Amino acid sequence: MHPKVENYLAHGCMQCEKGGTAECKIHDWQHELIALRQYVMDCGLTEDFKWMHPCYTHKGKNIIILHVFKEYCALLFHKGALLKDPENILIQQTENVQAARQLRFTNIAEIQALETTIKAYIYEAIQVEEMGLKIQYKKTSEYPMPEELKSKFEEAPKLKTAFENLTPGRQRGYLLHFSQPKQSKTRVSRIEKCMHKIYEGKGLNDRN
Repeated sequence: MHPKVENYLAHGCMQCEKGGTAECKIHDWQHELIALRQYVMDCGLTEDFKWMHPCYTHKGKNIIILHVFKEYCALLFHKGALLKDPENILIQQTENVQAARQLRFTNIAEIQALETTIKAYIYEAIQVEEMGLKIQYKKTSEYPMPEELKSKFEEAPKLKTAFENLTPGRQRGYLLHFSQPKQSKTRVSRIEKCMHKIYEGKGLNDRN
């Protein structure tokens, strides 16, 4: 049992002002999280704490993250897209998520009723890693580039150079973030707010 996971379950992720208080959403799902944690550990995975969440690995490879939202808690399979999913219960969070898939739960009874199925999915996820299967990610060039970003590149060639020097994953993150708003002015605003991070070689979610 990882001490940081113990603290997470007791006090929350501590990413907001509600951490360590009764209002932290972790407390709303404590029984469910404890049950899911036990199922994962029963399958022989190693417990760790990454990205401020309980993370479970196999021979150093990330397999599952345990996380919560307001309406549900979930097991997030890093390579869930490669699982067969015979019960058709894996969920793709958004159309832009290529690899990860969720098993979502809304109460402890649901988790207990699906114990056998949950463990079967976990064992298959381990097998996927053992077999060395890889996700075939879309190339960065396949992602649409907003016209507003193209215009910024024309105005500031150094910005274009800095963007092209980013890792492919960071480039994709920005392209998705910039493309989401329907209004052009909102897309421009997002680009301008992120320009300093691009110049610094940082990704969208990298800390300043």
